Amino acid sequence: MRKITIKILTIPTKFVTSGILLIIALFVYGIVGSHFIMGLNLIDSIYYSVITMATVGYGDYLPKTGIQKIFATTLALAGVALLAYVFNIILTNFQDKMSKYSKGVKKMKAIDNMDDYYILCGYGRVGKVVFEELTKRKQNVILFEKDEDMTENIEENNSVVVIHKDATEDDLISKLAGDKCRSVIISTGDDVTNLFIVLSIRESNPDAWIVSRASKEENHSRLRKAGADKIVSPELIGGKDLYFESTRPHILKITVRHSLDELYDEFKIISKHGCTLENIQYHLPGIETPLTRKINTMDIKDGKRFRDYLEENDEQKEAIENLYKLVNNTHSHIISGPDRATFIKLVDELKKHEEVLGINLTKKEVAKLTRENIK
Repeated sequence: MRKITIKILTIPTKFVTSGILLIIALFVYGIVGSHFIMGLNLIDSIYYSVITMATVGYGDYLPKTGIQKIFATTLALAGVALLAYVFNIILTNFQDKMSKYSKGVKKMKAIDNMDDYYILCGYGRVGKVVFEELTKRKQNVILFEKDEDMTENIEENNSVVVIHKDATEDDLISKLAGDKCRSVIISTGDDVTNLFIVLSIRESNPDAWIVSRASKEENHSRLRKAGADKIVSPELIGGKDLYFESTRPHILKITVRHSLDELYDEFKIISKHGCTLENIQYHLPGIETPLTRKINTMDIKDGKRFRDYLEENDEQKEAIENLYKLVNNTHSHIISGPDRATFIKLVDELKKHEEVLGINLTKKEVAKLTRENIK
């Protein structure tokens, strides 16, 4: 309780400095005026200045001339004004601290009432996207962002708590990253800051799941050693997206239907035309979002290795066959190639070996197609 009281009554340094300077200036004015106007010696000048500024006025030194009365009046009024200023600072500071303390208590109570939650550090360009994704999925979120202006539009409720503290200077984040925390997402744009937060959390929470942003690829290993479970580089992901956008005329999405036994023949055709199989999307009937498996190969040797692997591992082959049955053999290939002319030849040859359902179909079109397949 004593620590809380001291913290509440602590006055900001800038107000303390300005108050001290005003008191010194008025005190000097009182001493100089008492000596030259009132005709008092140094000790009596100090005494008279203090009792006049404090509006005590014992009456042992009375101003008699007009100039003495004006001096005494200005000294007394300035003393009253100064006392009012200091009192106002103390009262305003006390009210602000009490308000913040009250809000802090409410925030901690809201956190205590959460069954589980995500902790998000940083509400910049990347943090905003993460925050929107979490709230869209109705997840409980504790957001750490020291800049209050950045979060002024966030409406706090039982599922969203915003804490305006620097995560690198406060141990609260480490305390909250306990059993109820599903994940800590660190999204500040400074890798050094992210590294420090990871170290702080991991030191006291060895089981916490920590996902950190890394702006530079060379910092991945440092964050990993510090204790981050996952490292994401939005800049690198963005670069990959830019690459695909720049090559969009030479990216083909072909939706087909065939069995697992025909997979290798299909791969030979793709490799023959110098194209790269980027990934495969398996379409669950009527569902827009597919199951995606990254491939990223154009080497026929990879296809042979995969075929041989399935022949030698019956359980794995059965698992993939079950997947093909689940999607009714319907899936899409994302293929990159040298030019459009190559794609035309590729599609023509694939049509001779398997059922081609469509080219560059949207998710909705594929979902509609798969719904019709199960009727």
